[in-house]
Amino acid sequence: MTDIQNSNNYHDYVARINRVLDYIDKNLSKNISLRDLADEANFSPYHFHRIFHAFVGETLAQFILRLRLEKAADRLIREPHTSVTTIALECGFSSSASFARAYKDFFGINASEWRAGIFPLNSKNSKTKRNLREIVRKDRKDFTVSSMYLNTENQQLTWRIGMKTSKLTADVKVKQVPEMTVAYVRNIGQYKGNSALFEKLIGKLCRWAGPRRLLGKDTKIMAIYHDNPDLTPEDKLRLSIAIEIPEDTRVSGEVGKMTIPAGQYAMARFELGENEYQEAWNLLYAGWLPESGYQPADGPCYELYLNDPKDHPQNKCIVDICISVKPL
Repeated sequence: MTDIQNSNNYHDYVARINRVLDYIDKNLSKNISLRDLADEANFSPYHFHRIFHAFVGETLAQFILRLRLEKAADRLIREPHTSVTTIALECGFSSSASFARAYKDFFGINASEWRAGIFPLNSKNSKTKRNLREIVRKDRKDFTVSSMYLNTENQQLTWRIGMKTSKLTADVKVKQVPEMTVAYVRNIGQYKGNSALFEKLIGKLCRWAGPRRLLGKDTKIMAIYHDNPDLTPEDKLRLSIAIEIPEDTRVSGEVGKMTIPAGQYAMARFELGENEYQEAWNLLYAGWLPESGYQPADGPCYELYLNDPKDHPQNKCIVDICISVKPL
């Protein structure tokens, strides 16, 4: 890390840009003005553009447009019965015409071709787009919902899911989760298979939280994923490592604060080795969701770590994979 990155000024700038990223995530479906974002960052609009670009690697307009288009592309596949126009408007586009132009310019094909699986050889990022479709529309013979039972005391449904090609299994429950305030540290860039990065971020957060008496035996570390890795370029993927904190906790520097909204969440409990996380996410999305009567909602998805793998007899992590859902 350079001297500049160690400086208090640098950490303050990171905190301000993180507040802007959180604001954009919460308001992606709305009209987002430069003035609102500059105010959120406490920078003048004149300087804000350059600062944002320097820290994020994209202009503000490019970043917002990319997030809206990636969100739309994901929903087009996962919600086949929702109209293109509805998705376009709910992703922040002013009209279906403006969405159609932006989608074709960005992906090289139109939304209907993408939904239908028509990929011309010269279309942009065709490998990435095929990747997502293969996961979402993977032959379901690889997945199994072996049982489903109802707890008569609390009317809680539980599904038992698994892979036919491996021993990976999980119990899935849909729960009403209350709003949570979390403190986080964030990384932008590739994270898959990078255990050293996770350890670094967890260590940084714990070094901040420990002296403030925010760590205890019931503290759970969370990894919040802000982007779909099958659509977003690896160097632009956003990851936040977080812990729940009291609402009035003060944060500063690289430690930010955000709210995870209340809502229904599908929670699948796995015991995972280091290389099994992607398979677990695929099992939940491609195996459980199509059989569940639910679809993804407009909320975050995250991993909730429940143990220290070093204490597990097979060095596995007990983890709840959580996705925001709503009825079909």
